[in-house]
Amino acid sequence: MALKARALYSFQSENKEEISIQENEELVIFSENSLDGWLQGQNSRGETGLFPASYVEILRSRSGSNYTDYSSSPAGSPGHDFYTTPPNPSIPYQGSFEDDDDDDWDDWDDACTVVEEPRNAPGTNGLPSPSLQYPAAYDHHQHAGYRPKPALERQDSMSSSKRGSVVGRNLNRFSCFVRSGVEAFILGDVPLMSKIAEAYCIEMGSKGPQWKPNPHPFICSVEDPTKQTKFKGIKSYISYKLTPSSINSPVYRRYKHFDWLYNRLLHKFTVISVPHLPEKQATGRFEEDFIEKRKRRLILWMEHMTSHPVLSQYEGFQHFLCCRDEKQWKLGKRRAEKDEMVGASFLLTIQIPTEHQDLQDVEDRVDAFKAFSKKMDDSVLQLTNVASELVRKHVGGFRKEFQKLGNAFQAISQSFQMDPPYSLDALNNAISHTGKTYETVGEMFAEQPKNDLFLMLDTLSLYQGLLSNFPDIIHLQKGAFAKVKESQRMSDEGRMDQEEADGIRKRCRVVGFALQAEMNHFHERRVADFKRMMQSYLKQQIIFYQRVSQQLEKTLRMYDNL
Repeated sequence: MALKARALYSFQSENKEEISIQENEELVIFSENSLDGWLQGQNSRGETGLFPASYVEILRSRSGSNYTDYSSSPAGSPGHDFYTTPPNPSIPYQGSFEDDDDDDWDDWDDACTVVEEPRNAPGTNGLPSPSLQYPAAYDHHQHAGYRPKPALERQDSMSSSKRGSVVGRNLNRFSCFVRSGVEAFILGDVPLMSKIAEAYCIEMGSKGPQWKPNPHPFICSVEDPTKQTKFKGIKSYISYKLTPSSINSPVYRRYKHFDWLYNRLLHKFTVISVPHLPEKQATGRFEEDFIEKRKRRLILWMEHMTSHPVLSQYEGFQHFLCCRDEKQWKLGKRRAEKDEMVGASFLLTIQIPTEHQDLQDVEDRVDAFKAFSKKMDDSVLQLTNVASELVRKHVGGFRKEFQKLGNAFQAISQSFQMDPPYSLDALNNAISHTGKTYETVGEMFAEQPKNDLFLMLDTLSLYQGLLSNFPDIIHLQKGAFAKVKESQRMSDEGRMDQEEADGIRKRCRVVGFALQAEMNHFHERRVADFKRMMQSYLKQQIIFYQRVSQQLEKTLRMYDNL
């Protein structure tokens, strides 16, 4: 129920989720339940968004008090109208996954476990990442009847019982730096586990930090998409035969199982660019072209998964590839869903080299990669558009034009037969055959994208997904850099112990090493993938034009003995 309110103080928005309000301005509040010290409402100009709860009073017609005092309400009391509080990363994720026997969602379903966000939506790797509780944007210690103006500081807003001074927290809880929990990790607020069973190592290579290779590398084939049914034919789905080289024994998985795994990967690996799954389709899921397209893209997805030194070793991924027993499958799923080392806690599993790296050098390298990834993203999109248009012309325009040309040659041949005494059958047949040849060439053009352009588009689609993950991952590193600089400044000013500032710097190094290792892996895969893509495209083009040439040469010889 909407409520009327009045602004006690002016507030200037600094993020797109917020709106500005002016002192004494009348407002509409959508719910009087504040979320982490913020309310959602509408100002007198019709703008909708967030503003500090402690900056407004709710007007009540039948009450002894004409406003609700938010200054004494606890931070993190969520409202239930528009947003939900992100979970604490130290608490195991309890996803709403039903048993296979009970769930009835197929390859396309509203109950999909993957949270898909727009390309530029906030979030790391496209997921709603966990975070610690956010600091309140107001003072909790106000006396009854007295309402001083709250101190809403953007950079240094929180005091803590653990420290005399503390690096300011980002009040924009929609920032992926906050939502992912990386801010909490940098500030030392992610609790250390008594026992960490997994570890991912980073070592120094010739081009800088790199993930330590998987000691047991393997590949996995994706084959034989087969339509199957359940519930006596009421539900249909496609299963894929997966055969890991590590066990050389096949398992069968549906797209929903890939979907479940993808969701776990996003939830766990905060600073890794997880390859996107092939897109879903609401209709035509069982059409041959769509099934073949999804199979090709799942093959590329699997190649990237098995080649990644960290993702390939993830217990949930190994369970996905190797488990064949139904009971064990369910137990493994539950174990993965209760994994505590996710989000910010995953950073605790990373072991970094002892080599010193100047943070400014790391920042410069990250900036260079940021510019590179933006340029590559633009160029991949450009090539995707050109290749897609070329596919359309192959299937439509080129085919149609060659058919027109063939029909025109056929018409010439038919006209030559209209005056028999002067008709030369050998010439007429040669011209008629020429027409048929160009019709054949038109069909060859229509079929050719399956041999070359489709693989190009599949590869480009995969890289569009990988590249779209990096802005948020880079943002995490940028946020960490900012905290280091702020902590060092506070240490220089005597407002923070040097030991605490060193701790922040040390934890920033973990994020920095992880990002650099991910950058190096991306470049390594990029070189291999684009080399293969270009070689395959050019080889298939050569074969195609050789076949066209052979058709034309065969037709040309029909004119030799006229």
